[in-house]
Amino acid sequence: MRRKKPEHSQQSMTENSALNLAKRLIKHHSITPATGSVFEELESMLEPLGFEVTRFIAGEAPDGPVENLFAIRKGTENQRHFAFAGHLDVVPPGEGWESNPFEPEERGDLLYGRGAVDMKGSIAAYVAALHVLPHDIGTISLIITGDEEGPARFGTVALMEWMAERDIKPDLCLVGEPTSVNRLGDMMKIGRRGSVNMWITVNGTQGHVAYPHNADNPITKLGKILSEIDELELDQGTDWFQPSNIEFTEINAPNPAHNVIPAQAKARLSIRFNDQHTGASLSDLIREIVERHGGELDPIISGEPFLTPPGDFSDLLSTAIKSATGVDPELSTSGGTSDARFLSKICPVIEFGLCNATMHKVDEAVAIEDLKTLTQIYEHFTLLATA
Repeated sequence: MRRKKPEHSQQSMTENSALNLAKRLIKHHSITPATGSVFEELESMLEPLGFEVTRFIAGEAPDGPVENLFAIRKGTENQRHFAFAGHLDVVPPGEGWESNPFEPEERGDLLYGRGAVDMKGSIAAYVAALHVLPHDIGTISLIITGDEEGPARFGTVALMEWMAERDIKPDLCLVGEPTSVNRLGDMMKIGRRGSVNMWITVNGTQGHVAYPHNADNPITKLGKILSEIDELELDQGTDWFQPSNIEFTEINAPNPAHNVIPAQAKARLSIRFNDQHTGASLSDLIREIVERHGGELDPIISGEPFLTPPGDFSDLLSTAIKSATGVDPELSTSGGTSDARFLSKICPVIEFGLCNATMHKVDEAVAIEDLKTLTQIYEHFTLLATA
């Protein structure tokens, strides 16, 4: 049974709607790494709702400084602690917008602005839901960073370290990433593949192309390396994950002259992998091939795969989604990575949010009606999650 909602005046409901809250967040130039005014804005929204808000800066240039925010409102004992996680940083807007990307604008049924979908709109919808949630429920917290779109070195990871030092551990976490595809509610993410990027360097000996016996061509060796890697079949997928894939993203052999064998050749590749692998195991696999042909490998693991198996958590969220939209959401692990890859280490995590068609694009926009509906979903789900 749903609890009775507190009464609000029409004026306060309008002021605290997801639409108006989203506008307040979008107007801030919070390009990664984000600090400052956008966090002040969110803090000003949360404190009147009884949240204890902590903000701190982590990291230094070039990947920082990054601002992070943790807000908590302690609830009734013996009820669950539910966390909502997200990010206030946005990618650069690019050129060609019809309106100023940091001046939110309504045109027709849409709200335009950088971050409208990814993911200031979702944060606004959750804060709007908080305005109509009773206080006699479980503990609620918000885990909000300014570095999800960047290297993610000083964002959610730093927040998790801060929480661990204070023995703060949610029971469930929902990340408000834009997961819906064709309509709001049609997809949630119960897991994500891992990601590892690798840089291959092959050194040779520079020389004249007419005298190859006096040189050592690194391009030839690099070609053999890439050919062997391309032949690999990492796996055939699992019940919840698509097959892991290797993609070459750069090949480079700096050489301004047409008649010179270069001294060095480089390549870069990216692997998105399922839970049959780890970043370390894949690095070892590729390193063996590279070193056998005289090259060097430098891998950077961006995140490991995670899976929150279907169960009570996904059932509660599906209930809330279907109640508001009539849609049975698909449970998926498709797409790229998010900060859920970190948060999954402390509690079960699912991602759910707005339609993702315009995220990172010029004229990013969200349907105003979707903001209203997402608020209802988040409200209903939080009641279920904190029971």
